[in-house]
Amino acid sequence: MKILLVDDEQHSRQAMLWFLKHQNHEVTECASGTEALQKFTVENYPLVLSDIQMPGMSGVELATAINQFPNSWQTDIVLFTGHADLNSAVTALRAGVYDYLEKPVNPEELASVIERVAEHQALLRENKVLTERFYDEVNVATQETRRELVHMKQIVAKSIIGSVGIFSESMKRIVQQAQQLHIDRSIPVLIEGETGTGKEVIAKIIHYGNGFEPLSTASFVDINCAALAPTLFESELFGHEAGSFTGSLAKGAKGKFDLAHGGTLFLDEIGEIPPDLQGKLLRVLQEKEFYRVGGLKKIKTNIRVICATNLPLEQGVEQGTFRKDLYFRLKVAHIVIPPLRKRKEEIIPIATMFLQEFSRRKKKDFATIDSQTARIMEEYDWPGNVRELQNIIEYVTFAYNDKELKPEHIMGLLQHQGERPSSSLENSGMLEIPFPLQGYSLKKYTEDIILKVLAAHHNNQSATAKYLGISRRALSYRLEEMRKKKEENMD
Repeated sequence: MKILLVDDEQHSRQAMLWFLKHQNHEVTECASGTEALQKFTVENYPLVLSDIQMPGMSGVELATAINQFPNSWQTDIVLFTGHADLNSAVTALRAGVYDYLEKPVNPEELASVIERVAEHQALLRENKVLTERFYDEVNVATQETRRELVHMKQIVAKSIIGSVGIFSESMKRIVQQAQQLHIDRSIPVLIEGETGTGKEVIAKIIHYGNGFEPLSTASFVDINCAALAPTLFESELFGHEAGSFTGSLAKGAKGKFDLAHGGTLFLDEIGEIPPDLQGKLLRVLQEKEFYRVGGLKKIKTNIRVICATNLPLEQGVEQGTFRKDLYFRLKVAHIVIPPLRKRKEEIIPIATMFLQEFSRRKKKDFATIDSQTARIMEEYDWPGNVRELQNIIEYVTFAYNDKELKPEHIMGLLQHQGERPSSSLENSGMLEIPFPLQGYSLKKYTEDIILKVLAAHHNNQSATAKYLGISRRALSYRLEEMRKKKEENMD
């Protein structure tokens, strides 16, 4: 064995040197710890034999210094001293030495220690080889699994986010911005855009990323602020303790902030949040903690907040219905999605994407859009944006079957350009809903009426609710149910 022998006492060192060489070991001798450390930096030694009590650098200090080297695992250190006591033994062991001997060193004990060191070194090297080989084999075996995981991530992200068609430079920039925001969860995001422009899709891209990152288990929790009664809003958002109010659950309940912990809370129609709760929301965003309704214990929260609105929040700030400090707290990152009428180059590609997708699901033959229909669609303003386009294409593939999308398939579904009242269907504007021959359920008929009236009023829910003779919250509830049903059908 290649041994580094360190002892300031020459007679003791020479005696051990003679014994070690007689045993056919290769020995390098040193008279001090400093000299030994210099030699160790140049060559590797499986065994270092060193005295503890030496002037300058002691044996314990030498052992500590050697153990700082990256390749120190290849070396075992054995210390010896003529002043044996319990404290020196404990100190040596704490320095990471392999064994401890007393002077004068017994030749049989030294031979036994060297034999154990040889076995230990052999085991260390064998273990390292096996470990490296194991990791190499694991890497080879898991390459296919990694590829499958990436593919699975793409499928999951697509099923969650839905089909996203990016056919314009403006939307390409928005998606790139969303993917950048995915990296830093600490940044609140405010997304503005008309109803139907895809604000929730952008919010999910911010949460899930581009589909190539490792599969995330973080929650994406959404809440429609316009669909909740003001009396239930605080409980829905923050949860409540047992018996905090009449009708509350006996064990209490968690709120959206609890459910979204570690993930994303998406507040849609943030402009509808009751004024008295805006201050509480601001405090939670700033302090990262909240109280449940009726609770006395502060609860820490770790969520990203993404908000969306179909009307500029600046109007609410100017009118005094939305807090200015909350507005600027939410607007750290700001995304404005342009309406579809300002992205006319996207109308036909998006329509074709929807047409082929719905045709595949409904086993229809639609594949392309003829030129005359394309001109009609490009000239139409699409007040309901991408959602209106999607709904019309979905209905066409339900009611008809053809190879091409033709004018007669969509004309009854498009609102005439000259008949766009802002608050009612005056000026003799008429709603037309074609009845399919295959059958038409009453529930589907009701949903189509709601969507038709909503599109006729430029997605103004207040005007739509007034026209239908129902409350705005009842309308929001119905729209939310329709949206969830559509997402379940897509799954």
